[in-house]
Amino acid sequence: MQWKWLTYLFFLLFCSTMVTAQITFEAKVSKKRLGVNERLRVDFEMNQDGDNFNPPDFAGFRIVGGPNQAISNSYINGKRSYSKTYSYFLAPQRQGQFTIAQASIEIDGQTYKTTPVTVQVTAAVDKPKDENDADYLASENVHLVAEVSNSNPYLSEAITVTYKLYVSNEVSITSNWREIDTPKYADFWSQNIDSRGNYKIYEGQFRGENYRYVVLRTTVLYPQKTGKLTIEPLTLDVPIDVRSNRRDLFGRYLMTRVNKTISAGNRIIDVKPLPQEGKPINFTGAVGDFQFEVTSNKTQLDANESMELSVKVSGTGNLKLFDLPSLKLPSSLEVYEPTRADEITTQRTGMRGSMVENYTVVPQFKGTYPIRPISFSYFNPKTATYTTISSKELIVDVENGPVSAENEINESLNNGKQAVVLQNEQFKYIKLSPDLQPVIKEQFFKSKIFWSLLAAPFLIIPLFILVGRKRKQRLADIEGNRQRRATKLAKRYLSEAKKNMVEKANFYEALERALHNYLKAKLSIETSEMEKTRIANLLAGRAVMPSVVDDFLNLLKSCEYARYTPASDVTIREDYDLAVKTISNIDKQLQ
Repeated sequence: MQWKWLTYLFFLLFCSTMVTAQITFEAKVSKKRLGVNERLRVDFEMNQDGDNFNPPDFAGFRIVGGPNQAISNSYINGKRSYSKTYSYFLAPQRQGQFTIAQASIEIDGQTYKTTPVTVQVTAAVDKPKDENDADYLASENVHLVAEVSNSNPYLSEAITVTYKLYVSNEVSITSNWREIDTPKYADFWSQNIDSRGNYKIYEGQFRGENYRYVVLRTTVLYPQKTGKLTIEPLTLDVPIDVRSNRRDLFGRYLMTRVNKTISAGNRIIDVKPLPQEGKPINFTGAVGDFQFEVTSNKTQLDANESMELSVKVSGTGNLKLFDLPSLKLPSSLEVYEPTRADEITTQRTGMRGSMVENYTVVPQFKGTYPIRPISFSYFNPKTATYTTISSKELIVDVENGPVSAENEINESLNNGKQAVVLQNEQFKYIKLSPDLQPVIKEQFFKSKIFWSLLAAPFLIIPLFILVGRKRKQRLADIEGNRQRRATKLAKRYLSEAKKNMVEKANFYEALERALHNYLKAKLSIETSEMEKTRIANLLAGRAVMPSVVDDFLNLLKSCEYARYTPASDVTIREDYDLAVKTISNIDKQLQ
């Protein structure tokens, strides 16, 4: 009896296995190798109806059609044939090898998945020219062009990249295009000058034919590295209305819409190094055409009265990418940390405006103090020469106030003897008959002061011992001392950034300048040499941990991205705290 039940059980399992084996669910592609300008069809086919179909995410592709559903149900010689298909039409977004991931569906309570399919996307392929093909007409009548003002600039010389979308009169488009790939401008300092959606239509020519065009974006670039640099392309998805061969009831041509992926293509910029011949010693990386001056709001004042000295550089060029020269003043003039006042605008030709550092100076003694001239050097790319400008000498006359020891000696040597003038009533206020009272002398021994002075050492000695022990512990804490000195140094470099935390743009400019100044001081490199790969190699060569190097590079990227993206107060505070921590860690780990 038991064998009979076992036979039935094996039979049922065999039948269920056969039924399960008959269910198929697979992915089929129209081609496994295609160009980036072609389309791919993907079919998910099953031989039994199911529920809860879940497609893959199609990484590397953009869905331009679908899902389309098709069902086939037929009987041949009494045998039922059923199929259900979900179809998608995909457009590749870039070249490379991509995998169509698994899709899933539920059939009879069981979940089935397709096998992943690998597809190779190559460069654009030539398509047969078919005047009646909408895709061909769209690609021939819409073009995206990147125009570069100068493809062979000097290091830190401004160049302009203008992206123009040309459209012929044979087709029409709307403003509903979408950016797929945005240029990253590696190895460039960049500033976008966007039209903010207010696109103006111009008439022009492209390849000798009349076209309409709009300026999508203008970007000002300052190369930070020499050699051949690549500007990544801007890629758009553009809906294009193309005339078809069909007509309406009134004989007018009907339009058909085609979505095309259009790219401006890579542009190569060959950056020349700045010449070494004639390079001034005080050159700090300024490239452009500038004016330089040092001014004072007053030249006559009294001791302990404040005055303001201004160091100003104005003109056109890479104004945000170099440091102003520092003042050198006599020791008798107390000088405070300068405040920054920049007025810089970025136009299509580059940065224009002025940078000013205002020093508050307070003289301590009476005298005459000369403020010696200081020099500023820059490279003019138009004349390919270096120019050095020196400021004028300023004389500060402190009229009233205490005389320093040195000036007092000089005055006594210069003045000579003077006659003493006596007045007749100079003893008028001397009292001739004073009312004197005897002074009672208090005994010091056993007085309150006596006992206080006697007990004071016994109270102070334990305090000194305790303070001494704390000091020894603090001095013995080598790691803690290094950390405290590093944190103090970081906060000193970041003091200006902290003052500008309310204004996002000023904060990130000050933060970026603080990071650059720190690298100058610690690694002895110039602004023109501050390329991320070189910074990473220098820090790694000085035994700085990779995680700390990554934090520092991420801070530089945050300063770059912050020009184009909004930032909250929390983000700004986090970036500041990370900057303090990172500089402190680098200073502690540098060898």
